[in-house]
Formats: sequence, structure tokens, C-alpha cells
Amino acid sequence: MGAVAVQEETFGDLLRTWRQRRRVSQLDLAIEADVSARHISFLETGRARPSREMVMKLSEELGVPLRHRNRLLMAAGFAPVFPERAVRAPEMQVVRQALDKILAGHEPYPALVVDAEWNLVAANSAAAMFMDGVPAELLEEPINVMRLSLHPDAMGGKLANLPEVRAHLLYQLRRQAEASGDGRLAELHDELAAYTYPGVNLNVAHVPGPADILVPLRVRHGDRILSMFTTIATFGTPVDVTVSELAIETFWPNDEETAAAFQPSPRPS
Repeated sequence: MGAVAVQEETFGDLLRTWRQRRRVSQLDLAIEADVSARHISFLETGRARPSREMVMKLSEELGVPLRHRNRLLMAAGFAPVFPERAVRAPEMQVVRQALDKILAGHEPYPALVVDAEWNLVAANSAAAMFMDGVPAELLEEPINVMRLSLHPDAMGGKLANLPEVRAHLLYQLRRQAEASGDGRLAELHDELAAYTYPGVNLNVAHVPGPADILVPLRVRHGDRILSMFTTIATFGTPVDVTVSELAIETFWPNDEETAAAFQPSPRPS
């Protein structure tokens, strides 16, 4: 049986893919990179070879993630520039300290850190509420936060406004998969979209009222419904692949009742 030939990805193919993914014409990219459209065409067809500086410039103009900038560099014959260190690596101590301070400082409200595929990296103690009653198989490493959010045996079964939250999260995940070109995110989207929820009409569309600002996360917790919204923060100027892919999601009370529910009970005197 003959060996199967594996075709290596070329710089031109990768460049074309990212340009089309960003919906940018050769002319527009050439103008931003201060080169001719003919040169961009030659790079994509392999008739011209880019310099290291040109690879970096085109990657920057197209907003290519650091992980994929390394792939572009290697496809062009250069060594990767951006390191990828484990979160627990000694060099990442300053990053871990920053994350720990943010997570602890957000108590008593939940906060967590995820990677590019929404796998849980770290969380504060308040985020344990999202794990309550969740089957053990969903809590095996790596714990995927998107899966926890929509799985019917996890948060998906506790959301009082599941149709709205599900639609928003699936849209967000699909857009992220398209923008990053990460096939694993596309697979995760398809998995989550296939979840079924007996007795729940997923086609119910919520029409925002005049007082609505955003879609809240309305979670059944004991005999209460907690209403929260989230914010997501990233590091501003990363040059490490791991750091560039970390996101900090913080949960905030959407009303006074929810804020009060998170406050610790007073100790008896």
C-alpha cells in the first residue's frame, strides 16, 4: 500500500484564506500594507516570496491571531516569533498574579478565565454555583464553559430564559469560529446546537422592551431566579500565544435582589 502524500500548507494559501475570511480584497490589503495589488497576487500564487517583515505586516493588517501568525511565518520559511507558554510556567507568574487578583477582587460575584476554546483555566469560589448538580462527566478536564452553559444537565436546564441565551451564545460561538478559522470551535457549535430541551420552545423570540439594555442570564438557583449580565476582558498587548487567547468573564447582578443573594449571610453575634 503506497504512502499517502501530505500536502504542506503554503504561505500563499494561508494568506488568501485569511484575506477572504476578513472579506478584504487584494487591492484593499495592498493599500493597507503599502504594496501593489500585483505583489499580493504574486504572494498568494507563490510567484513571490515574502520577507519576514512582510509576513508580520500582512498578519497585523488582517488581524490574524498570534497562533496563526506563527503558522504563516513557518509556511513562509521563517521561525515562529510568538512563544506559547503554559499558564503554570514560571515565566507566567505575573500573569497568574493578575488573574488571581481579578478573580478574588470580583467576589462575591462569579468570575472565571477561559482559553480560546472556552475551556476553563481558573475561577473564583463564587463560580462554584455553575457546577452545582452538574454530572461528573461534564466536569472532567478540560471543563468547557460553553458546554456547561447550554448542556441540558448543566446550566441549560436552569436557565429561565434559555431560548434567548442559547441564541446569543450560539451566534457568538459561530462568529468566533468563522473569525478564527478554528475547526474545534465549529464542532463545539454544532454539538451545542444539537442539544434538545424537552418542553422548551426554542423558537420563542423575545422582543426587547424599552427598558432592556442587554440579554440577562436568568438562572434558577434554589427558590430564586438570579439575573446577571457578563463582561469579558482580555490582555491588551500580548506577545505570548497563551496570554493572547485568555479571556476573563465576570458576572454582575442585574437587579438588587440578585445582588443581595450573593452577599454572605451575617455571622451570629
